[in-house]
Amino acid sequence: MASDKTRITGLIPARYASTRFPGKALATLLGKPMIQHTYERARRARRLTGLFVVTDDRRIADVVRGFGGEPIMTSPDHPSGTDRLAEAVCEMDSDVIVNIQGDEPLITPEAIDTVVQPLLDDPGLPMSTLAHRITRPEDLLNPHMGKVLFDRRGRALYFSRSPLPWPGDQPDEDYLREHRYYNTVGLYGYRRDFLLAFAGMEPTPLERIERLEQLRALEHGYSVMVKETDYAPLGVDVPEDLEKAERRLAAEEGKS
Repeated sequence: MASDKTRITGLIPARYASTRFPGKALATLLGKPMIQHTYERARRARRLTGLFVVTDDRRIADVVRGFGGEPIMTSPDHPSGTDRLAEAVCEMDSDVIVNIQGDEPLITPEAIDTVVQPLLDDPGLPMSTLAHRITRPEDLLNPHMGKVLFDRRGRALYFSRSPLPWPGDQPDEDYLREHRYYNTVGLYGYRRDFLLAFAGMEPTPLERIERLEQLRALEHGYSVMVKETDYAPLGVDVPEDLEKAERRLAAEEGKS
């Protein structure tokens, strides 16, 4: 078990030039920019000792400062969010880094604490992530939702955009009640030194085929611990996703 002095920093990568939805970090949900929803929810995580928005755009940085958050400016030339985080942590005094996606405005503090815990329990573990059980056939067959298969200890065996394992031609809800399938949650915990090493590794063949960066860790022989979570991710990838996110946010706020 790590000591209570373990420094755990949450980083929220947010760029303006999203291919499918430019400026989505600043899109308004229930009167607030999406990045503010993500930041305020992440700030309630008990395990985090620091929280920053990592961006290459002054407009996003100004909005973050406006609601009391702390931005970190990075180069606009990074090919991925992981590379952006690696620049941010180079001079950062931290032990564990949590990558919190900026387009997950419904992220829960409990999910963040869950992804951190394995790194506190096992000082030798380099990386962790979360998985949510799939209950709908359309989600199982959706290539935009990453899937994960893990062993009995919770270590990832493989990540894919295809169903893992193959369910046959017509999986239905009865099939999914009987057999367990999981989609990935866009939340990753890293040992700081591993994150820096990971960003310096060349993309691997399976990573290129699946377009899933976490396969790079597996192909290089590193363990990724997977923890199950009740948090059902709802990433905002295109403008049409805003309406779904607003409905869920409104429903959650109505319960509180």
